Amino acid sequence: MTTGTVAKPINTEGLVRTVTTRLVNNQRVRRKLPLGGRIHIDRQLPFICVYRFLGSEPDPAIMRLATSEASYLVASGIRSQRNSVDALLRASAGTLSDIFGGFLIVEISEGEFTDLSDPAKGDTIPCAFRVVASRDPKLDQLVEEFEQELGRIIVRNRRSIILTTRGKRVNPRGLAELPTDVQGNGSDADRPLVVGVEINPIHRNPETREIYPDVLRVLERQLTRAMRRVFHTFALRHTSHCPRHYHGLGRRAVVKAVWEVDRKLDRVGANFDFIFQVTPINPEKVWRKFSRQGCTKPPVFKYRPLTFDISLLKRELYSIPLERLEDPALFRLFAEKQTELDRMMTMLSDMGTSRFVHGSLQLYGDLQSSQIEMALRILESLPHHSRDESRGGYTRVDEFSRLARRELDNYGRLVPEMVNKFEVRNDVTGLMVSRGVLLIGSEMQIPSSRAQALLQHEIGTHMVTFYNGKAQPFQQLRAGLSGYEPLQEGLAVFAEYLVGGLSRPRLRLLAARVVASKLMVDGATFMDTFNELAREHGFARRTAFMIAMRIYRGGGLTKDASYLKGLTDLLGFLKNGGKIDSLFVGKIAAEHVGVIDELRWRGVLRPPPLRPRYLDMEGATQRLEIASKGVTPAELLSVRI
Repeated sequence: MTTGTVAKPINTEGLVRTVTTRLVNNQRVRRKLPLGGRIHIDRQLPFICVYRFLGSEPDPAIMRLATSEASYLVASGIRSQRNSVDALLRASAGTLSDIFGGFLIVEISEGEFTDLSDPAKGDTIPCAFRVVASRDPKLDQLVEEFEQELGRIIVRNRRSIILTTRGKRVNPRGLAELPTDVQGNGSDADRPLVVGVEINPIHRNPETREIYPDVLRVLERQLTRAMRRVFHTFALRHTSHCPRHYHGLGRRAVVKAVWEVDRKLDRVGANFDFIFQVTPINPEKVWRKFSRQGCTKPPVFKYRPLTFDISLLKRELYSIPLERLEDPALFRLFAEKQTELDRMMTMLSDMGTSRFVHGSLQLYGDLQSSQIEMALRILESLPHHSRDESRGGYTRVDEFSRLARRELDNYGRLVPEMVNKFEVRNDVTGLMVSRGVLLIGSEMQIPSSRAQALLQHEIGTHMVTFYNGKAQPFQQLRAGLSGYEPLQEGLAVFAEYLVGGLSRPRLRLLAARVVASKLMVDGATFMDTFNELAREHGFARRTAFMIAMRIYRGGGLTKDASYLKGLTDLLGFLKNGGKIDSLFVGKIAAEHVGVIDELRWRGVLRPPPLRPRYLDMEGATQRLEIASKGVTPAELLSVRI
């Protein structure tokens, strides 16, 4: 702020009284302060993060780092505001210090840019922090905690450098010292401890001051985690507060912008069902013609016309104000979903062109050599012909519908909305779930031995995670977080195994989808892939046709390769001690498990209302224990209960 600029004064007495009363009653505090300042205290917590600025407004980068915490004060550090800000901090710290018997103030600031790169290690400038504290022996252990946790931060593949300064002054240059003579009932021994964290601004161009958004996001996410760990250790050692997990010190309340972003993303996604849109509407008719022609002429598929304007919907998508989110965990989830929706719409505009398959690889990831090798081993080791599925005959569609109704009724006792959520359709091949409704192909053949497995695949997994996600405050968990398909399909196939319905033909089918995807990506035509599946790998012509149809739909879709990958990843998750119950909160990706766990610890997410019934079915517990010891997908077939 330039000299002589006057900010509107704070009604200090009234604000202090309001803040103190709300903190005593464990109510959230959120108030605007002059010149763009703000105080936010999520609930009774034994710490606060402070950022004071001297310009005409807060620096947006440092403000983002400060406001990621559950308790923060962003305020002007100019002389005219000093007394009001100090009074507010004294009241807040004093009230909470009385409650917990201790309190920690961490002031973050931006230091002078310093190039600490080591030419021997490359030209990437490492992140660096300076921890500033007085020589008070009570701070020794706390300073070590800061050094350790900040030292874990890795930005641009470089571990952080930590510098420490112990002396009389803790405050940043140009600012007065923060008050520790708090307004409370405690003794001098209970005065708040103050630690400064000075950040070397590698998140901006040192000459132009332009921010590097990607670097800032990585720094924000990791700094939040590091600070939370320090706060957790401080709380356990120096206060009466006993949080069970450091994530439990994150914010529970979210800003209004979160609901706006979630609602708008959901509204954009509700305009289309991507898989439904890229799935042919005439597969049975085309198969009959293909078969009559001796399986020698490439088929021609028809698709549903788009009911929206892609350019207008993309404009709506990118008008969503993600920058207003203060929570780095939620920002990550929503930003990834925004990108995924953009890619899906681009693929819909590219249907029928060579660009479609490139979009598919962006959306679902490259085919890994380990996946392809495993798929080939499965096809080579399992017999071409098996009676695993034909034994026991077939279940008619009307009978399967009755079984589906009964299964939905079981869940309907907890979520009444699920009752009768199924349709028999003549424009669907097989089974699929679309927006919480089970769609049953009118001409599908259902082996009786597989009926229970298919019910648990579609209803017990896809529908359960849909309605669990719908019960959450964020509807993205219902629609599906970015990249959720591999884990979702892996869980669904694993459900088949848990109820004893994972057959050799089924596993060969999943392997064939991987091999067919590889052939398609490498340039093979529909007929090339069909012939290889039928002649080289022994699939019936109709089965080979349906596999190829799913792979070549839209112009080349690699989604089906995710079934085997998802199952493999899930088995690895269980082997490493992961708990399967944590995967049903909604439609999530494997890489989101940590973020979801964080949000659950923070109380942002609710306990899911539904638990898949197949987890409690006969033999499921024993099969789960066996799978958790570390097996491959093929080895699941040897499990006998």
